[in-house]
Amino acid sequence: MNTQQEIERRRTFAIISHPDAGKTTLTEKFLLYGGAINTAGSVKGKATAKHAVSDWMEIEKQRGISVTSSVLQFEYGGCCINILDTPGHQDFSEDTYRTLMAADSAVMVIDASKGVEAQTRKLFKVCVMRKIPIFTFINKLDRDALDTFELLDDIEKELGIATVPMNWPIGSGKKFKGVFDRELDQVITYSDTQKGTKEGESTFIDVKDTAALDAILGSEAREKLEGELELLNGAGAEFDLAEVRAGNLTPVFFGSALTNFGVEVFLQHFLKMAMAPSARNSDQGVIDPETHDFSAFVFKIQANMNKAHRDRIAFMRICSGKYEASMEVKHVQENKVMRLSQPQQIMADDRKILDTAYAGDIIGVFDPGIFSIGDTLCMPKENFRYEGIPTFAPEHFARVRLTDTMKRKQFVKGITQIAQEGAIQIFQEVSLGMEEIIVGVVGVLQFDVLKFRLTNEYNVEIVLENLPYEYIRWIENKDEVDFEKLSGTSDMKKILDLKGNPLLLFVNEWSIGMTLDRNKGLKLTEFGRN
Repeated sequence: MNTQQEIERRRTFAIISHPDAGKTTLTEKFLLYGGAINTAGSVKGKATAKHAVSDWMEIEKQRGISVTSSVLQFEYGGCCINILDTPGHQDFSEDTYRTLMAADSAVMVIDASKGVEAQTRKLFKVCVMRKIPIFTFINKLDRDALDTFELLDDIEKELGIATVPMNWPIGSGKKFKGVFDRELDQVITYSDTQKGTKEGESTFIDVKDTAALDAILGSEAREKLEGELELLNGAGAEFDLAEVRAGNLTPVFFGSALTNFGVEVFLQHFLKMAMAPSARNSDQGVIDPETHDFSAFVFKIQANMNKAHRDRIAFMRICSGKYEASMEVKHVQENKVMRLSQPQQIMADDRKILDTAYAGDIIGVFDPGIFSIGDTLCMPKENFRYEGIPTFAPEHFARVRLTDTMKRKQFVKGITQIAQEGAIQIFQEVSLGMEEIIVGVVGVLQFDVLKFRLTNEYNVEIVLENLPYEYIRWIENKDEVDFEKLSGTSDMKKILDLKGNPLLLFVNEWSIGMTLDRNKGLKLTEFGRN
């Protein structure tokens, strides 16, 4: 295949959901169909002493939750699929925000018994901001579910996006009989399967064959289905691929990831509808993936993925062209021409050295400490930057105390590396520098992850002292104001981020307005930028 054909067969998407909606289970079933794994792991790891393939961190295995995004690649149906499996827990949402910058579309997993939940709303807003096409899989039909029309109405009201069901569930829980496929005009019957296996035997019955349907569904369920379909066909939205790809319409599928029912059908439809890698904006205009030479940007950095290596990996989304081993590229932010070291395809924490990769692919590159989130790479003769990745404002702050001052060097190295990954943000007191470190996180569970990783990866023990600050602001026009002479309120603290940018912390929201009033011309923003 030539470069254009390779790019056209790429599908790169993120899977998003509220915690426990079944996102990681669905991811593993995709891998099962692609032959990337032979047996799906138990997310909790209790029954079989296995863990989800995408949950590779020790703390993930212990807690049974995803705390960092994983990259998974496999082949299916002639497509090369790159899955970005993201943390569902809101305390790790910033990792998900960054990962969505590297995706071309998103699969939204919703628990059929709960509908749209808080974290789903947050992640959906990020998709809307980026105009990412969204495909919905309503999961756990093997358990008692909400009314199907209520579920669709919930999505439309809560998220503000039109829905078009591609299939329709027949019952739920113990009464779950299967789904009606609107394209095939057939009922596909449900049969339970053993955990970790592929889909069980399904029967396809023409919807007009009432005798066969009555034999399997029962006349009451069949009549209810006919009434629901009549209502759906009369009032439901029409399928429009252009509207789907524009992010205005979400195709909805129903099934059970745990028992594998409806998973392969969903995957097949998704691959037909999802877009190949599309053009991206840069400061020099739009970069076309197929006609432009190699370019990429860093969206994630992860240290110590493999204890045997003790290394840092920079994850890059290839945006255009073809990467070839040993080729020279420009690191735009550093204005340096370099060869990417040990480019790898990452399967959670498993690695394979790559000779080639194409637009849409995610590659991991050994990072000696030169890359930052948001960095652009392109060919040596070019000089453009992709749009930066926003840094979201932390909501919780703590002062970090080192219990053993003899381990100061390991502590500074460890906390700086974890901050460079974007998992936490660290700040310095203006007068004290690295002697006094304040940590900011989006969710309080990140504090637990920080302590766990410093202990396990750097052999450093810390104590966290919670601080009362709840609001942080970057100074947008830092070159126009005298930071040291800024006049604020008594609850304001001046700090610096890792790059030396000035910031202000506040206990009370009203203090922000008062500080702006006291310093004419001062401009504050809630977002930093990598």
